[in-house]
Amino acid sequence: MADNTNVQLFTSADPTVWYQPEDRKLFLGDVLDASSGTAMSVGFARYAAGASNAWTMSYDEALIITTGRFSVRHAGGVTTAEAGEVIYLRAETELTYAAETDTELVYVAHPHWLAATEQAGRQAQLDIFQPVPPAATEGIVATERR
Repeated sequence: MADNTNVQLFTSADPTVWYQPEDRKLFLGDVLDASSGTAMSVGFARYAAGASNAWTMSYDEALIITTGRFSVRHAGGVTTAEAGEVIYLRAETELTYAAETDTELVYVAHPHWLAATEQAGRQAQLDIFQPVPPAATEGIVATERR
């Protein structure tokens, strides 16, 4: 008998809770987190054009841009990606995430981003995020898949 937890499919409709920092038009929704028994976090982010947030990485992360144009500002300059491109970020990098256009992306973090941020003593970065219902993210990017 096959174990269906070994192969899973996720879409941006799957997060049951999204998190929003203050009143900024950006949202994060995990589909795999520490409670999933996996070694990494996986989730979706939706940023309205012009939305940004400063962050210090406590984990390695890959951002896979699925729609839009997204930039990461860092000490070395600005790295920008469009749909179909990936930005890789190393732990301990200070940066600012910024959407050039309405953007949706997939993030993959190792170890789990939330636990790593807490363990690094960066709780203040997390404190501004509040849970919002999935409907709060509507209108930022098309949620239909081709």
